[in-house]
Amino acid sequence: MNARLNLLGNPVAAKLTKHIVSAGKAVTDSTLPAVTQELVKIRASQINGCGFCTDMHTKDAAHAGEESARLNLIAVWREAKVFTEAERAALELTEQGTRIADAAGGVTDEAWANAAKHYDEDQLAALVALIALINAFNRLNVIVQQPAGDYRPGQFG
Repeated sequence: MNARLNLLGNPVAAKLTKHIVSAGKAVTDSTLPAVTQELVKIRASQINGCGFCTDMHTKDAAHAGEESARLNLIAVWREAKVFTEAERAALELTEQGTRIADAAGGVTDEAWANAAKHYDEDQLAALVALIALINAFNRLNVIVQQPAGDYRPGQFG
């Protein structure tokens, strides 16, 4: 299986990807916990059906020391006891921010207030940016049918 378009080989797609990665540096450099960042990327990727991003971020999280039990339970985080209240708030915001079209009002005030209890304003800004960025990456990869399974941690630097 090959992707419909080589996102790194096509000059326009490569330039766009480079800019999205560059924007993500603000999130990476923020005080939003790295483990929360990976949970958010994995959950949005699961919702969007992005096999490539799900593969990448679960492998990156495992490589960074995340427990397999937590990785296996991200899709059912509401029923799992392995996530902190802060992580749950981030996962709820991720789900609502990813499923905007499914909810008439977008992200609820309740989900926002819950996230704001656990994260300061800079962390909230990073969380919002991360949700937007991973959704952009998911859409790029889903549209071009980027195959999953071959990613190696650190592959993109």
